Amino acid sequence: MPLLPFLEANRLEAGCDEVGRGCLAGPVVAAAVILPEDFSNPWVNDSKKLLKSQREELVEEIKSTALSWAIAEASVTEIDQINILNASFLAMKRAVLGLKTQPHHLLIDGNRWKSDLQIPHTCVIKGDGKFASIAAASILAKVYRDDLMAKLARDFPYYGWETNAGYPTKVHRKGISDHGATPWHRSSFKLLPDQLELNFK
Repeated sequence: MPLLPFLEANRLEAGCDEVGRGCLAGPVVAAAVILPEDFSNPWVNDSKKLLKSQREELVEEIKSTALSWAIAEASVTEIDQINILNASFLAMKRAVLGLKTQPHHLLIDGNRWKSDLQIPHTCVIKGDGKFASIAAASILAKVYRDDLMAKLARDFPYYGWETNAGYPTKVHRKGISDHGATPWHRSSFKLLPDQLELNFK
């Protein structure tokens, strides 16, 4: 079943979503997307429900069809300084500010949003499975972040980032246990069950 094209007709709505909140390493990445009201693609859905190949195919269509789109990050340093929730809000704010077209309303995935942006918003729980613009944002953000972590894996090969994107898998935790943490690891997160012997390189 296709996702809803908009919450309210005849206004520019930007769907916003972020990825990487639960990761142990790497930035949190957000995207904002304004789709035309007549946008329709049955494959556009919550990025987690799509195959990697499907997400990658959809990225180009979303970018070429969207009225405006932007991707932004909040760094590991920012995550450690202001916490992951606030860093997620910051990344989404940066994505909205990166849009070439100013939206009239924001559709935010999740149940909370905090920002000094003077744009009305609606929070939508599991919004990436309900509204096409939020789903499109989730796809852009995930593909961007997965690619970034795969590139970082070339310089830091022990953690499996090319497949786990920095999430706390067994391979990732073993890499931390055996080789220590990298500058891309979030020092404010519990990287291992017992961090007494953990050293940051």
